[in-house]
Parts: sequence; structure tokens; C-alpha cells
Amino acid sequence: MSKTTKVLTGLLFLVSSVFAADYSIKFSHVVSADTPKGKAANYFAKRVEELTDGKIEVHIFPNSQLYTDAAVMKALKMNNVQMAVPSFSKFTRIVPQMQLFDLPFLFRDTEHLHKVIDGEVGQILKDMVNKKGFIALDFWDNGFKQFSSSKKGIIKPDDLIGQKVRIMSSKVLEEQMKILGATPQVLPFSEVYSALQQGVVDGAENPLANFYTEKFYEAQSDLTMSNHGYLGYLVIVSEKFWKKLPKDLQEKVTQAMKEATAKEREMAKEMEDEFMAKIQDYAQKTQKIKIHTLSKEQRDEFKKKTETIYPEFYDSIGENLIKKTLNQ
Repeated sequence: MSKTTKVLTGLLFLVSSVFAADYSIKFSHVVSADTPKGKAANYFAKRVEELTDGKIEVHIFPNSQLYTDAAVMKALKMNNVQMAVPSFSKFTRIVPQMQLFDLPFLFRDTEHLHKVIDGEVGQILKDMVNKKGFIALDFWDNGFKQFSSSKKGIIKPDDLIGQKVRIMSSKVLEEQMKILGATPQVLPFSEVYSALQQGVVDGAENPLANFYTEKFYEAQSDLTMSNHGYLGYLVIVSEKFWKKLPKDLQEKVTQAMKEATAKEREMAKEMEDEFMAKIQDYAQKTQKIKIHTLSKEQRDEFKKKTETIYPEFYDSIGENLIKKTLNQ
């Protein structure tokens, strides 16, 4: 190595040392970078680096490049990854109260939902997650669930009687379907399309993102905009990492997350509108699927029927938590 090369190498080392970040965050998630979750994660990374003047660098790993949602919880505990944004279903084993979001027709609309998760109830749930060795930062949207069927439009509760409906593994969802007269069928998400196509199940409940991207509309005759349940994500941080972070930098990260959350919810709404427009276009062109939107009176009929299961979950979710949500 020549003397000039050695000098240049030394200068590059000094420059990189001066500008190197003091802290590094590996942020793992399981979806593509062009989804609302993926875009919000990238926005968060940019804002953290800006707000901390480069003291914290954030590296985003989408598409389960590092961990699946099921594996990331353990990785966070070991500080092998510093941030993740798992779906609510990944928390229910350690915090059964997160089943709150599975309760049918609990939320009146998106405004009510955001008041709940951004208010006292949301903080109670985050505190419960924190006691399990994580730092819960904020809730991100995936979307409300809608009913679909290959038998008939789901307009009134009795329309579900006798139908086999795919659900995620959840005691709450099982009781929801039973009270409506349907037969709940727990199936992995990867098997839903073929199950619908082959008639193994008659219907399902999904946010529009799943319904459109997985082409469930090809195997269903009716889609009902019921908004009966909510699917979302909770952004969490490794407790080991968080405790090492100075308070002023914790505040900067929290501020960046607040901004990213607002962006994520905005993008999730925009994408949902886009999916709805595409489904409507498909319906109009093919006449193979009908789209129904429940009126307030029709939703009230469903709510009256399904809220009878709420007391069954007072012990596991908490009567106080459920009533606080309803009264928000």
C-alpha cells in the first residue's frame, strides 16, 4: 500500500468515525416496502435520522428478510432486532386483553377506533405489553374486516345461518360466528383461496387489502361492507435497546413514530379506497360479485345480536376495558 493510499484510508476512517451513528436500529417487518406499513417504516427511519442529527440510524428489513412475526418477539427479547410491527394476533397469548379487537361490532367507525387506541384504552394495552418485556410505541392500521360469501349477501344476522366461514384462530371469533349461526372454520391464511374456490368454506372475513390482493373476489358472489372487526399492528421496541437509549433520543424516536403513525393511517385509508375502487370495477365488468353496504340500522341489528357474547370475555379481556371502549 502506497503512502498516499495509507493517508487516504486513514482520512476515510476518521471521517466515518466522526459521522458514524451512535445507535443502530434493525426494524423488521413481514410485508413489502410499498404497503402502508412498509412505507411508514421507511418514513420513520428517515425522520429518526433527521431528528437525531444522525445519532440513530435505522435499517429496514421488509418481507420477513430477518424474522417472521412469530419469531420476531423472541428476537426482540434478545435484542437481535430492535423494532418490529407485528399484528395484534401475535400478542394475544401474552396479553389476552388484545382480543378486544376481535369483538364484533365494537367500534362504531374509524374515528371511534382511533379515539380508543390513541386514548386511555390504548395506553392500558400498551402498558400490558410493556410488562412483558417490550416497549410499545403506537398502533398502525390494517383495516376493518368485511364479510364475504359464495352463498348470499350478508345483510342481516340470519344470512350467516348454516354458512361455513373461515376465521383466524381466536375464541372470540369462534363465538362471533356461532352466535350468528355460522360454522367457524380455522384455516391458515395461505389455504383460504383454495378453500373458498373448492367450497370447503362458504365465506370469510377480511380487510379489503386481503380480499383484493389474494383475489378472494374470484371465489365469492357477495361482499358485505360490514366493518365488524378490526385488524391492526402494534409497533414495539426491544426493551434492552430502549433502556440503553438516552432519554432525549427516546423522545426523538417517539416523535418520529407519532409522525409515521399519522402517515401510515393516511396511506392505509388511501389504499383501502383504491382496493374498493378496483373491486367495484371488477364487479361492474364481470357481474360476478355483488357489493353490499350495511346501513346504520342493519349494523345495529348485528351489534344487538353479537354483543351478547361480550360478557363471555369479561374475565379474559376485562369488563372495564370493554365498557371503556364502548363509552369512548
